[in-house]
Amino acid sequence: MNKSDYTNANEKKKKPTIGITIGEIAGIGPEIVIKALSDKRNFENFYPVLIGDAKALFKTAELLNLKFNANVVGKDDVLPRNAEQPTICDLDNLNENFAFGVESGETGRASAENIEAAVKLWRKGKIDAVATAPISKKAISLGGYDFPGHTEFLAALTGTKEFAMSFFAEKLRVVLLSTHVSLTDAIDLVKTENLVRLIKFSAEHFSRLLKRKPRIAVAGINPHASESGLFGDEEAREIIPAIEICRNDFGIDVTGAYSPDTIFLRAFRGEFDGVIACYHDQATIAVKCLSFGASVNVTLGLPLIRTSVDHGTAFDIAGKGIADASSMNAALNLAAELASY
Repeated sequence: MNKSDYTNANEKKKKPTIGITIGEIAGIGPEIVIKALSDKRNFENFYPVLIGDAKALFKTAELLNLKFNANVVGKDDVLPRNAEQPTICDLDNLNENFAFGVESGETGRASAENIEAAVKLWRKGKIDAVATAPISKKAISLGGYDFPGHTEFLAALTGTKEFAMSFFAEKLRVVLLSTHVSLTDAIDLVKTENLVRLIKFSAEHFSRLLKRKPRIAVAGINPHASESGLFGDEEAREIIPAIEICRNDFGIDVTGAYSPDTIFLRAFRGEFDGVIACYHDQATIAVKCLSFGASVNVTLGLPLIRTSVDHGTAFDIAGKGIADASSMNAALNLAAELASY
């Protein structure tokens, strides 16, 4: 994030407009968006604009017996700032006869088009931030899009070279060194130069958020952070040198490498402001165990504010009306909070 990331808290803007991509229509994305917006208290914090196929949204609401009313406008129309109900920016890009739980190229293409439309609306100044419902990586691939996930897709759409996936869960803030790669490839990415870059990047963004110098911890990659070399040498060879460079050359308050089985709980309790995780599941298992349903995925480094849920499409429960909208609700309100300054 750059322009208005975390500027002075006294410089409040008008109530922001949040663009909400509805995600994979065959998953739980539309359901959790509709459920989150059923809480009218949200309308005190932001104007919601749903981006996707209007008829598919209304069909979802009807099939799941969800109360849902919305204004519908075309993608090139003026977006009304309605304080009573959401607006749908209708892309009219789906066949009404989709099936819950079934990944297809058509639904994947539509979910990718929703993301592209959100970026275009942001560029035109029609929305202030984006909150995304989950997509299917397989479906967007079937639809002709070669991206492993939202993070990489949004970076490509905005021409962003330096970015990172992070998760916010109350006092726990985790930044990932690698995202959607195999574990073998993730281990290969644990290099001093990569860690120095990410620690500097994270320190910059957390200092903007917190308005002070952040305390950053780095997780080890081996059990017990290798126990002084007993269980591997990545800590001594790659991680600790990166920490020393960041402390000595850049003045960053960073320490580690810490045992990965305890550092996330310590940060959750407030001992650190942020944790650098060495690979995807090291971060997400901790975040979801400590705060599932309340944590938010935040892409750091983009020129626009983007938040998302902490879970996937949940095809196994799609269409059953039992999906929990807590994380979607948290993502919407964090997007509004970050966009309000």
